[in-house]
Amino acid sequence: MKRPGLPLTLCCQIANCRDDTPQLGRFLSLFFGLTFVDRSAEREDMSTGVARGRLSEERRAWRKNHPHGFVAKPETAPDGSVNLMVWHCTIPGKAGTDWEGGNYPLTLYFTEDYPSKAPKCMFPKDFFHLNVYGSGMVCLSILNEDGWRPSITVRQILVGVQDLLHQPNPASPANYDEYELFVKDPAEYQRRVRQQAKQYPPLV
Repeated sequence: MKRPGLPLTLCCQIANCRDDTPQLGRFLSLFFGLTFVDRSAEREDMSTGVARGRLSEERRAWRKNHPHGFVAKPETAPDGSVNLMVWHCTIPGKAGTDWEGGNYPLTLYFTEDYPSKAPKCMFPKDFFHLNVYGSGMVCLSILNEDGWRPSITVRQILVGVQDLLHQPNPASPANYDEYELFVKDPAEYQRRVRQQAKQYPPLV
């Protein structure tokens, strides 16, 4: 039987064969005149593109309209390149609360699974709050697996964290010492909050 004039195209869709892709391609080309195309990298690029595409939209939306006093921007390297997967943010303490006057640094770490999975939100290490772990990681319901929704925006995350600062959730403590202080000596807890606010003065 005469071989078709046009080469056939084979698409590899089995992840396990990825390491053998070059050898398999040469084999098919040599013995059958087939063109082997590995699509695994394209699928990875598509997954990556979803996260970065959404974050680009978030960046544009934030520049257009964001709450007064808040800062949120992707990390910029010394060479000027932008890393959309890490955002450096500042959350102002709400007026009329013990947190007023402080401007608190928060870093958002996104993964390639975003927006299907929530970012990790980190205050500085040993940040004083009963819903913040010693590592600085924030414990907030909308960031949990059960509470997260892909439609939640960066703006909603930051406003939610601001609310959490002055409205802590003692039912879900992340730091036992601060939880105990909040319950047994609320006046001292509030004093510590005001003291911490002085460590994070307004941005110049």
